[in-house]
Parts: sequence; structure tokens; C-alpha cells
Amino acid sequence: MVKITFIGAGSTVFVKNILGDTMLTPSLSDAEMALYDIDEKRLRESELMLKTINKNSNHNRAKIISYLDRKEALRNADFVINAIQVGGYKPSTVIDFEIPKKYGLKQTIGDTVGIGGIFRALRTFPVMLDFAKEMEEVCPNAWLLNYTNPMAMLTMGMLKGTKIKTAGLCHSVQACVPDLFGYLGIAETENLDDFQWKIAGINHMAWLLEINKNGEDFYPTIKELAKKVEDPHHDSVRFELMNRFGYYVTESSEHNAEYHPYFIKDKYPELIERFGIPIDEYLRRCEQQIIDWEKRRDDIVENGELTHSRSNEYASYIMDAIVTGKPTMIAGNVLNHGLITNLPEGACVEVPCLVDKNGIQPTFVGDLPTQLAALNRTNINVQELVVEAALTLDKSKIYQAAFLDPHTNSELSMDDIVSLCDELIEAHGEYLPQYH
Repeated sequence: MVKITFIGAGSTVFVKNILGDTMLTPSLSDAEMALYDIDEKRLRESELMLKTINKNSNHNRAKIISYLDRKEALRNADFVINAIQVGGYKPSTVIDFEIPKKYGLKQTIGDTVGIGGIFRALRTFPVMLDFAKEMEEVCPNAWLLNYTNPMAMLTMGMLKGTKIKTAGLCHSVQACVPDLFGYLGIAETENLDDFQWKIAGINHMAWLLEINKNGEDFYPTIKELAKKVEDPHHDSVRFELMNRFGYYVTESSEHNAEYHPYFIKDKYPELIERFGIPIDEYLRRCEQQIIDWEKRRDDIVENGELTHSRSNEYASYIMDAIVTGKPTMIAGNVLNHGLITNLPEGACVEVPCLVDKNGIQPTFVGDLPTQLAALNRTNINVQELVVEAALTLDKSKIYQAAFLDPHTNSELSMDDIVSLCDELIEAHGEYLPQYH
């Protein structure tokens, strides 16, 4: 029997997608599902929800057990799903936004790079490194499928700092082309089955390198249609990047607005309006999610008729391919060992991967267009230094990561960056280890 452990199982809706998918996968339908979360109430809600789906959609084949002891939840696992958020919305996410505001530093999402992404990583690493040690003891051959952001930093750190087989999984590659077609207004007139595309880069900044319709380059059509869409609109930042650098990027405009030095600038406040940049967007989303959960809770947790339809999340397809040997393809976050040849060796890259009984096997991409590799490297610089900070506990690496962050260094002086980092270190308190 396959054992799947879900760390952060209080994320009930996400658990429904991942483990609901698993129940609908024949090779995994009788799996043992071990649920762990530090929030006992949310953990029990997820357990109740899954047991309802198991009854209604899976003939009670799966074995679902909640654990308050993480190590026991991990024991003998074949797969571990990670979906934690250390520090939650309050206090940690609010801290990541409110303290930088004192310095005039605005953010939209704050979960990938930037000051928000740096400190989200730093408070998440201790937890992940701790359960990696437990995995090395009680399930050393398990695959860790990481869904927690900042994806590139955390996946890189797990692969460099532990012995655990790890791959990072994100939704942005699956959504890239369908969303683009939706923004261009052609989703209803074009059949995706007529198209072939290739995507590679880094997480949240991977690139649609080519897209063909029945063998013909479709990029000229995309670019012509994009020029006709008036700013501001939902995808203004991505369309501007495509116009200036030649290629469409996977992650949303609100994310990419803070990955670059061009869009959120006190000197040019009109850019916020021009590109429709939603400052503090993640804070609003968190508040709305809290409200929505209170409205949806009974429909999900207390609904005895609840069923599930398989989603397009990669996890169940990966586990099925490894268990059965039936191959599948995914976009995975892995270490760059000769995969993208003009990005740094050992960086975390997002590339097409083959999955079968041999596990998750990344494929060769070669050189990215020079300008795209250059943009990726500005974010990789930050990621590598944050990983070094987490693994060495060297405080200077935190400052250096912030000095090199494209948005932060375009707005603040080096002295202000040091002061900002010191305030954030103090404010996050026990969520962070002691740095020297």
C-alpha cells in the first residue's frame, strides 16, 4: 500500500484537490493518507472532508488518518506533500508588508523574491529542514513534492541542504497558455489541441519560448493581438514585458510587477495606474480567503454529499507515474545541472520533466534567449543568497540578498535595506533562528 503524507493538511481546499485527485487515481485509490497540521481544528475538518469524498467517490478504499505527531505521520511514507505557511497571514505576512511600507517599499504579493519573499523563505526553512531530518530517519526514500512558496528558494535549499528527493510544483505553467488565450479573447475560438508550446526558466519567471499552431509560429498573432488591448488590464505587466523582451512570462502581472525594477517606483507613481498594479494584493486575498472559508466551510466540511472531480494538479499524476511506470510529463522545479546552459549551475530552474518509475527526470533545454536568462539571473542572485543564509545562518547573506533584489535596490539605499532587514528579523522573532 502506498503511503502519502500531507504536511500542512489544514489547507482544506488544497487537500481536497491533491488527495481527492489521489482517490480518483486507480493505482493510488487505496493509499494510506496521513494528515498533519499544527492547527488541530483545521486538521480535523480536512479529515472529515476527505472521509466524505472517500465514501462518496472511492468506496472507502483509502485509509485516512490524522496525526498530531509529525514524525509518526511521516513514518514509512512513499510521498510527502508540503503545503505549509509558516507564521500565517497574521502575524508574519502582515509584518512582511507593513514594515517595508515604513521605508516606502511597496509590494503586491511578497511570496517569491523581494523583501517579502526573502523573509517568507527564512521563516519557512527551519520548519522544512526539521521535517527533512525526520524524513531522513523514517522515510529516507520518499519523494517530497513541494507546493510551498517561495518555490525556488525552498526547493533549492532542500536539494542542497538535505538528502531528500525533492521537486517543486507550481500551477503557473499549466495555466500560462490557457490564461493568455483568455486575456486575448481567443479562448473560445482556438482549440488548444491544435497548439504545441515549450516553457522553461525559473519558477514564476519561466518563459513561453515557443508556441506553434499546426506547426506554424503563433507568436506573431499573439503579439499583434496584445498590442490592441488597452492598459490597464489584468495582464498589462506581462504584455509590457513581452513587448520589451520578446516573450510571455508564466506568472501573473501582479507577481511580475515586483520581480523587476520597472513597475513599482515612487519616482513614477503613474506607473501603478498605467499598468493596473494591485499594491498590497496579497493582504486583500488573505482577508478574502478568511471570509470565504467561513462561508464555504459547511458546504465542504459538513456536506455529506461531497464528491470530487480530478484536477490538473501534478501531484497525483507524478505519484501514479512513479508507482506504475506509466510515464507522464510535468513542469518541475529542480536543480540546474546542465539543463539551462546560460543559467547558473545549481540554481533552481523550472523545466519539462519526464516522470516514470525512475522518478522525476528533468529534460535538457539549452540556452535561453540572452535577455531572458539575464532577467532570470537577477532573481537567482537573491535566491542563492537566501539559501546560503538559511543553511549557514550568516546574517550578512540576508543583507546581500536584499541588496541584490531588483525591486528593493531600485527604491532603497543600502543603509535603509540593512535597517529594514534588522527590523524584520526582530519582528519575526522566534520564527527565525539565531543568525551570526
